[in-house]
Amino acid sequence: MALCLLAALAGCASVPDSSPVQVLKRVTEGEAPPAPPGPVDGADPSEIVRGFVTASGSSSDNHGAARRFLAPEIATTWDDGGDLTVLDGQLDTVPAPGAPMPSSGRTTIRIRGTAIGHVTPTGAFEPDETPVEIDVELVRRAGQWRISALPDGVVVPLAVFTESYRAVKVYFVDPVHHKAVPDLRYLPAVPSRAQSARLLELLLAGPSSALRGAVASQFGPEARLRSNVAASPDGALVVDLTGIGQLDETGRRLLAAQVVLSLTEVNVDRVRLLLDGEPLLPGGDLTPTTIAAYDGEKRPAVDVPGLVVAGGRVRQLTGSEPGAVLPGQVGNGAVDVLSAATTGDGQHLAVVVREGARQRLLLGGGSDGDVVPVALTGSVLSRPSWTPDGTEVWTVVDSTDLRRVLLPALDAPPGTPARITSVDMSGLTGRGPVTELRLSRDGMRVLAVAGGGIYTAAVARGVDGDVTLRNVRRLRSGSLAEAVGADWRSADSLVVITAAPAGPVVQVSVDGLTMLGVPGTNLTPPLRAVAAGPSRPLVVADAGGVWSFTGGDQVAWRAVLGGVPDAVPLYPG
Repeated sequence: MALCLLAALAGCASVPDSSPVQVLKRVTEGEAPPAPPGPVDGADPSEIVRGFVTASGSSSDNHGAARRFLAPEIATTWDDGGDLTVLDGQLDTVPAPGAPMPSSGRTTIRIRGTAIGHVTPTGAFEPDETPVEIDVELVRRAGQWRISALPDGVVVPLAVFTESYRAVKVYFVDPVHHKAVPDLRYLPAVPSRAQSARLLELLLAGPSSALRGAVASQFGPEARLRSNVAASPDGALVVDLTGIGQLDETGRRLLAAQVVLSLTEVNVDRVRLLLDGEPLLPGGDLTPTTIAAYDGEKRPAVDVPGLVVAGGRVRQLTGSEPGAVLPGQVGNGAVDVLSAATTGDGQHLAVVVREGARQRLLLGGGSDGDVVPVALTGSVLSRPSWTPDGTEVWTVVDSTDLRRVLLPALDAPPGTPARITSVDMSGLTGRGPVTELRLSRDGMRVLAVAGGGIYTAAVARGVDGDVTLRNVRRLRSGSLAEAVGADWRSADSLVVITAAPAGPVVQVSVDGLTMLGVPGTNLTPPLRAVAAGPSRPLVVADAGGVWSFTGGDQVAWRAVLGGVPDAVPLYPG
């Protein structure tokens, strides 16, 4: 399977052992894209190496464009398999210390930069920020310089990588809630007609290491394509699988959700999904609408408002009366609210309140504003965060102890108290105090601010009910070392606010590969808190109040609520 995946990413679709007779149009590689330019006559050694690194962004023909910069004796032996290293920012190609003078006909150029991580053969980005120095030997023949010796593997600048690859989400299964959840991957951008076949190879290979041990797949180890991925005469993409094993009705629908949602990422909107030549499910072709119930990311309804905590009270953030207090205890001053969270449907509210020198968690309905105390206190409680189904709320006690509060079941006797358990967050031990922790809206990941760094982790739920944070990764350790707060923009991206004046607001992909600065015009440091969500403006609280940013043509943040220096905004979910 590993060789198959390497071939898939390089541009070769696998051919199954057997194929049923069908009148179909095979989804082929399509026309070959224009190759990056080759070596320029008379280029000096540094220019040759820089051209080689740039051409390495094209994986077509086993990196054929990059091989044109190599001397004949290594052009066929250079190993471009394995991981692809991505460099960020400045890329230097300078003479290596002690290198022969070019006048001798031989020299050595050093590639120098900072790696932000590597892309695995299955298209997953693994963050690992580290300095890189690679020495490349060159020889001059017939007046032209060519590379004569270099290490195996591919090194590509981030700008070249993002031009040459596209981000896609491959879907796996939340084994507890039986929903499809995304796993971010990268595919060569061209030829686009081969991407559906490549994406299915990634799906068959299983989850990336970021989600391993937390998600499942309906594809067993024997699963494979029974025939080539093909387009039918009426425009559906035909996917015929075999080796799936026995699946109940829910299992079949989850498998369909994995396939259909994944293929949506490469612009396939109708799938004819077969199992050993027969329809996997009754009812004809499948679309994202037919499996929408299995999409794990909860998108709060547009009529559920954003809120803000300010002056010890919970207030409206969006709607006709920004700043108006909520009814009940959370708005009338009966409790001194420090932070809050609402479920995606707005039906449940969690607040952290001050009680003398301590803080306590309170829970209640989202409409009446009345709350009841929970037996959970500490010197400091982090801003609470709800699971997507609204049955649990999480908070970090005293920056070190992650607790989950489970609401009583709907059929529990009146007065049944909430149950409080710990989450194993040992993977964050030693990273510094955890000042912020947010559950993703599909419930499969958390982001955390710990010691000024930004971390992500997978949420793994055991059969015994225990919950563990696994696969902890730090994102952009060099650039995001002064983080103050963060929130989920979507399942595959987050927004971070920092104490760095040059970049106070940054949007980052969930794997840390891409990072986009948001203009800071009108914001006054220090920033206090951030709220983000699907299809909603970014909201930030600074020393003067609350500001929003929608992007597009907007170049400056717009005032939402002024005169509230202690504001903590929040969106549902």
